[in-house]
Amino acid sequence: MITASQVKDLREKTGAGMLDCKKALEETNGNIDAAIDWLREKGISKAAKKADRIAAEGVAAILTKGNKAVIIEVNAETDFVAKNEKFIDMVNIILETIIDSDAKTLEEALKLQTNEGTIEELIVSKTATIGEKLSFRRMEVITKKDSENFGDYIHMGGKIAVLTVIDGASVSVAKDVAMHAAAMKPSYVKSTDVPTDVLNKEKEIMKEQLLNEGKPAERIDSILVGKVKKYYEDVCLENQIFVKAENKETVADFVKNNGGTITTMVRFEVGEGMEKRNENFAEEVAKQMQGK
Repeated sequence: MITASQVKDLREKTGAGMLDCKKALEETNGNIDAAIDWLREKGISKAAKKADRIAAEGVAAILTKGNKAVIIEVNAETDFVAKNEKFIDMVNIILETIIDSDAKTLEEALKLQTNEGTIEELIVSKTATIGEKLSFRRMEVITKKDSENFGDYIHMGGKIAVLTVIDGASVSVAKDVAMHAAAMKPSYVKSTDVPTDVLNKEKEIMKEQLLNEGKPAERIDSILVGKVKKYYEDVCLENQIFVKAENKETVADFVKNNGGTITTMVRFEVGEGMEKRNENFAEEVAKQMQGK
């Protein structure tokens, strides 16, 4: 019978998770030293020690098969490791495993089986092998209709990945829209997608700015109309001026003029919203050589 105090003791010694410690003790009949070795052999102890480190580099990747597509972000601590063959192989295994499954969420995906255990176990194992904290940050699975086309675009070797779905137009148009989204960073597809609370907050900020500029209070509402229009042009894909346009054509008009409408746009930029490491390359190499 494995006790809670044994699990606690092993966790404090190795930094591994509670469930991993419990399993290690069960596999070794409660022998602490043997359990430590078991965790080390599985790469769990080494990986756990890196759990509090920042992994804000990595790649965003896309895989499409027929009417299904998967877009993911997998992180590492350094850009150097993100280009490592073992890391890229892991990313490809994750993509293939998810697209051949019914998983819809990250939690479901982590439990999927690969040839090297579950995706979660694969990441733990590669963390130990590669020597950096690795993490599977996010994913989205998109299913399209036969009348729709996927457009996928990877920028800067996986720093940005965009997946679009266009109804009624060509794959080329869908890819052009994906390339535009990579460059112009829209947050929404259309103006109606902007949440009411987000829009209201923006309006309040706009009002304060106008009042601080000395604009008459009675004119604020009419000026806001133009400012909201400009806001939509900044954050909504359909309202943005198409980057390839020579005549101020919006993305929506570009797609419409090619016989289609935009259904979906997913844009992942590696590390967005995450704290970045602030270390120089020499320091990183020194740490790697010291085995930290």
